[in-house]
Amino acid sequence: MSDFVNEFWNWYIVLIVLVSIVACGIFLWVQSTGAKGGAPATDTTGHVWDESLQEYNHPLPRWWMWLFYATVVFALVYVVLYPALGRFPGVYGWTTAGEHQKEVERVDAQVKPLFDKYAGMDIVKVSADKSAMEMGGRLYQTYCVQCHGATAQGSRDRGFPNLTDKDWQWGGAPEQVVETITNGRMGVMPPYGGNPDAVGGETGARELANYVRSLSGLSHNAELAAKGKVRFDTVCFACHGADGKGMQALGAPNLTDKTWLYGSSEAKIVETITQGRTNQMPAWKEFLGDNKIHLLAAYVLNLSGGPEKK
Repeated sequence: MSDFVNEFWNWYIVLIVLVSIVACGIFLWVQSTGAKGGAPATDTTGHVWDESLQEYNHPLPRWWMWLFYATVVFALVYVVLYPALGRFPGVYGWTTAGEHQKEVERVDAQVKPLFDKYAGMDIVKVSADKSAMEMGGRLYQTYCVQCHGATAQGSRDRGFPNLTDKDWQWGGAPEQVVETITNGRMGVMPPYGGNPDAVGGETGARELANYVRSLSGLSHNAELAAKGKVRFDTVCFACHGADGKGMQALGAPNLTDKTWLYGSSEAKIVETITQGRTNQMPAWKEFLGDNKIHLLAAYVLNLSGGPEKK
């Protein structure tokens, strides 16, 4: 059935296009031959509006008429040479995708040697190369600035991380940064608001929030924090660790530093606990390729002052 429907719409488009072009030519011919070329200025079509407004029967100027004929002929030639009739690819087989690919190949042929120069170099050495960082900066401004900002300091409101500090949710070693850019990351904090038995509802979430704030030296309610520690050791340690320093393999953030992706206020932490968080870094492998990613990873490492020290 789907094949029949597709075939129907294919021929529908073909007929609509051809009939429209031919109809324009016929209409022009009828109007040209029907007009009285030698008629006096007083000759009208008989149409009268508002008692005195009359439509005169004057033909189009010949040069204008032939210009219209030329557009009809041009349209017929165009639909034969280029794709305009359903699935018919045209004599030239031209496609926008093909043109784009040609442009990509042309540009790649020009810039590939520039990226190849750094492809075999260690990322740390690339991050110290001024020319490489200028190229990496242009890549960043093209592909990364929309989320991480022009200054690479991210956006706390939207959960986009700061790339200029030393905090790495998934690891700041060169190979880890390359992996993040290449295949992307999916960070998920499950919501606990709908499961009172897990954290004790809103009250338990406040207790946990105060304990989490205490881990990084923020002001907190000591009584609530003490109760929150018990809940933390029961529920949260599996991802964030018993010491709250997180697990980079899972993308579970360190709760003992002063870096907060969504904000450090009690209200924001309660919101995170009860509603959860989901954040995705898209994969760029297919779009950028290994050489550009190598250079971009070096630039990101440069932003934070170099690779993470293990």
